[in-house]
Amino acid sequence: MSETPALDRRRFLQGALAIGTALGAGGCARPEGEPATRQSGAGPLFKISLAQWSLHRALRAGELDTPGFVRAARDDYGLDAVEYVNSFFKEQVTDEKYLAALRATGADCGVKSLLIMCDGEGNLGDPDATARGQAVENHRKWLHAAKSLGCHSIRVNAASSGSRDEQVRLAADGLRRLTELGDALDLNVIVENHGGHSSDGSWLSEVMLTVGHPRCGTLPDFGNFDLGNGKSYDRYRGVEELMPFAKAVSAKSHEFDDSGNEIRTDYRRMLGIVLEAGYRGYLGIEYEGDGLSEREGILATKRLLERVRAELT
Repeated sequence: MSETPALDRRRFLQGALAIGTALGAGGCARPEGEPATRQSGAGPLFKISLAQWSLHRALRAGELDTPGFVRAARDDYGLDAVEYVNSFFKEQVTDEKYLAALRATGADCGVKSLLIMCDGEGNLGDPDATARGQAVENHRKWLHAAKSLGCHSIRVNAASSGSRDEQVRLAADGLRRLTELGDALDLNVIVENHGGHSSDGSWLSEVMLTVGHPRCGTLPDFGNFDLGNGKSYDRYRGVEELMPFAKAVSAKSHEFDDSGNEIRTDYRRMLGIVLEAGYRGYLGIEYEGDGLSEREGILATKRLLERVRAELT
């Protein structure tokens, strides 16, 4: 009996991932739009950036604004790159003066803008064709904002509904259309494992292969593998499956033990997976815990990343 199309796709996916892992072990090509940060024997294994969500409480309380976040990345944490969250400057997204001033703040501080995480702009895999097209259009302004800020990507979600295979097709359609808009601006469109089917590494990998565009990639997050209904996806397997398409990586953290290790994620194991895939870009600190203050959580994550990087070098 002939195999179903879904099984054919999944077997193709397994082969493609195996090829990607093999290339990574030998030094795979860098993600398009992401500068190489390490050549043979030179420079760190990876650099560290700061995700704006790490300071969401301070931002929501009005204790900090987006320009202040950029300054804090350098002054408070000694970091040279940031990842924005669109909800903290939605009203300014089309304000070119604001965006120019924000970029100038980064330049003055020696902080580069890497990407914008975009939420709340509609489902790119919506089963309704009109709604799906509107979601693509809603993201257009963030592409232009990312271009103005000097980013290499926008991060989007791949929300959809229907059967697993239907959602692959629908999400890939919306992502392909948005990616083509991004390509015209020399920008990537990258997807985070962020709930639902997207937290299933094999599903999101299949979406990437279905899109089939070099500027469409992933942003593997160490912690976002909740499938709902009390189920979760193995985080190490998920990151390994997503790394062949990665153009950014989120170092999620929640809680630390007395030795400074993150208790939910084995950072040494996880960073080994990231590096074995050939990735040499930025790892973004994204602290989401409650046990430490935002400042202390960010610093604890930075210390852990630096320690493991030194061990692996």
